[in-house]
Formats: sequence, structure tokens, C-alpha cells
Amino acid sequence: MSLLVLSPSGLIAEIVDATDGLKAVRFDPTDPVPPAAGAEAEAIVTMTEHAREIRELFGRLPKLLLVQTQSAGFDAWVDHLPPGVQLSNCRGAHGRATAELVIGMLLSILRELPEFGEDQALEDWATRTTDSLFEQRVLILGAGDLATHLTAMLEPFGSHVTRVGRTAREGVVTLADVPALLPDTDIVVALLPLSDETRHLIDQAFLAALPDGAIVVNAGRGPLVDTDALLAELESGRLRAALDVTDPEPLPAGHPLWKAPGLLLTPHVGGDTLGFEERAARICAGQIAEFARGERPENLVIE
Repeated sequence: MSLLVLSPSGLIAEIVDATDGLKAVRFDPTDPVPPAAGAEAEAIVTMTEHAREIRELFGRLPKLLLVQTQSAGFDAWVDHLPPGVQLSNCRGAHGRATAELVIGMLLSILRELPEFGEDQALEDWATRTTDSLFEQRVLILGAGDLATHLTAMLEPFGSHVTRVGRTAREGVVTLADVPALLPDTDIVVALLPLSDETRHLIDQAFLAALPDGAIVVNAGRGPLVDTDALLAELESGRLRAALDVTDPEPLPAGHPLWKAPGLLLTPHVGGDTLGFEERAARICAGQIAEFARGERPENLVIE
């Protein structure tokens, strides 16, 4: 008997349908009417940009057992799972690409590439000495797939990396250790999932503890950072920042972050590289196939 899977993505539906033990039906997340297969569906693949519409479907899927996200983040689903339904994320699909974007952001800021771009537009051959990643003290808030990839990319530049996780181990400290580390931190990179514990983790007190000229990068979830507190530091010129995620998101026209000094901003594109959809599709199919075989999916985050 095949496990029936609902998917909003045609590519994921195609790959799932070609996987032994699975049968896929594609649905339109903007259609309020559940697909005819909904009565028999035991798993559903989610799409964060249509979280509200998909969450409304959950109560109309009586046999639902597993929710599979297309992203590593899963905060949009945690408080909306029906009783007994498990949740698996797409860890492994986006980590390398997101880490690569963080590296690009840091190199852009430290090597002053936007400023050189402005000089180019003015035809001004203005040479100057810039900073680099060498010997930068980097604190990564996170210790999972994204943080592991980022650490592997930073260390060849000669950066000194400390990761922050749930439990202390070699190379990893806990959130309780962070306040003591901030005064000696050059770069903070936020990669944590959003929870009550991590919301506004980077607040006024956190930012104030960083040394002048420090860089704050958020490639996790927008609300990890207190936007007003960060704006105050940017407008004072004391800190610099790079944000791939914001709070609010998408960033509305006229929001002060658009023109904040010392800020490099991208529109939540950390994982959006060529081939990412197929990588995500194969991970989703693999997780659901493990579940169908009675195994515990490797990426299970709620059971």
C-alpha cells in the first residue's frame, strides 16, 4: 500500500511519485477547497509562503500523519500541528548555499565592495586599504547544518569561529555563555530557528555589548533580531549589519531598514541557488519514504 502525499510543488510531486512506496497528488495552496485525495492523504509537503492556507488544510486531512517542510526552518508549523502529527524539515538542502551567501556578505562589507562600486560609477580610481576575514572572531548562533557549512568556509580564511548550540561540546558553547563572549566578538551570525527563547535574542543589550565596528548578520529568521534596536546602532554608525531576513518580512516600502547606513540587505534568498528546488525535492521524498517504511526520518523535529 502506497503512502499518499500531497505536494504544492510539481517537481516534488514528480520525484515523490517516482519513489517506491509513495504516491503523490499535487494541490494548489491558494485553493481553499482541499484536493479530492485529502481524505486519504497521510503526508503533506508544505510551502512557507503559503503557510496560512496550508495550515487551514490540516484539519481537513483526517489521516494526516506527517508534515514535511521544504525549508530548514519550521517555526511556521510548530503551533499548528494536529494531535499526533509529526514534523520533518528539509535540513541539508539549503545549508551550503546560505553559508555561501553569508561569506559573500561578509567579504562585501569587509572589503568595501559597495563603496568601490560607487567609486566605479563616478569613474574615481580611489585606492584604499580594507579589512578582511583573516583573524576575525566570529560567533555563530547555531550549531546545525548551516553553522557547520559556514564554519568550514570561514576557517580557511583564518577566522576564529565559535558556535552556539543547545548543549556544550567541543567547538560549541551554549546561549548562557554568549554574554561573556560578546565584547570580544567581531562578527555575529544568527542562524537559529525561531522560538520563544530565541525571539529578539539580538536585542539592545546584546548589541550594546559588541565592540565598535562589529558586524551583525541574520540569515536565520527575522525576529531573531530586534529591528528597532539594530536600527539605532546602524544609525549611530557604531555597528554594521547584513540581513537576508527581516522583521517585518517582506520589508514594506518606506521602512527605515531600506536606507539604514552600514546595512547590506538581501530579500531572503540564502538558499535560492540553481538546483536548490531539486535538492529540496529529493530530501523531502527521502524523508517521507523513510516514514512510509516505518523508520524515523533523519530530519524529524517533532514526533
